[in-house]
Amino acid sequence: MSAMLRRGVLAFGVLLAAATTASAQSGTLTLGTASVGGTYFVYGEAVARLLTDKARLSVATQQTQGPNQNMILVDEQKMALGMVTMGVALQGFTGTAPWTKGRKLENVRALFPMYDTPLQCVALKKSGISGFRGLDGKTVGVGPKAGTPGTYFPMIFEALGIKVSVRNGQNIDMGHQLQDGVVDAFCSAAGLPIPAFADLDAAEPVSFFTWTDAELAAIHKAMPEFTATVIPKGIYKQQTADQKTVGLFNFAIANKEMPADLAYTITRTVLENSATLARAHPAGKATIAANASRNTVLPFHPGAVRYYKEKGIKLDPATLPK
Repeated sequence: MSAMLRRGVLAFGVLLAAATTASAQSGTLTLGTASVGGTYFVYGEAVARLLTDKARLSVATQQTQGPNQNMILVDEQKMALGMVTMGVALQGFTGTAPWTKGRKLENVRALFPMYDTPLQCVALKKSGISGFRGLDGKTVGVGPKAGTPGTYFPMIFEALGIKVSVRNGQNIDMGHQLQDGVVDAFCSAAGLPIPAFADLDAAEPVSFFTWTDAELAAIHKAMPEFTATVIPKGIYKQQTADQKTVGLFNFAIANKEMPADLAYTITRTVLENSATLARAHPAGKATIAANASRNTVLPFHPGAVRYYKEKGIKLDPATLPK
């Protein structure tokens, strides 16, 4: 090969590498959400629009099975951003749940707090089911298998000694299956109001229910990652009283290899525009910097920590980068 040809090949290689780098830098960031009919789907679309409009980032959502799959995809850098509940984050980071297959997803880092995820069930009023014990021997829809309700409700059934036939599927399909009599109840967990629950509330006479104090105590004992919370009356027109329940806070996540400046920009942009998110879904009102303290299990990305330091937000020491 002549010297001139070698120089030409080298120059082409340099240009190709530069073009590839530029393409990667200007590429679209994928944000993993969850199934249609859940809050992740609506909230995630709002976050993608916000980051695209305000931060001039190209962000597109990807429908997934939910937090479990989001943890795996972000850990493997197959997706730039994801959304998880802190319970699933703990299971994934420590590799303690069956869905992790013993692998610790230690490359995942927290960015910004989203909102609380309370657990609740709904049944058609004509079924006569108005409490959790009424599900014994029934078929219950719990959403996608890799989602928060799909992960936790089977554990709750076991903890309370209730035998049910669990059915998985998209949240919007679970609502339709309840109306069609395919499932006897639909149990879910998402930011309030849950879109599929709101649709049922508008279309059918239904009963919303959670747990008794004794049942809540048993759940807390079996799964200490849950925190006590309340679903206020009026969230759904047919829910006429407050309902005590358990919940998990949600956080956006990224891989530890995400550039610090990018993680900082994403965190700052979202947290300084929570009013915009709230217009897309009421759960967005909880997307504020002060709620960063609700993460006690997953290390924060250094870029996110930089923003919280600027705002004087005190983070749990266990979540600070090592």
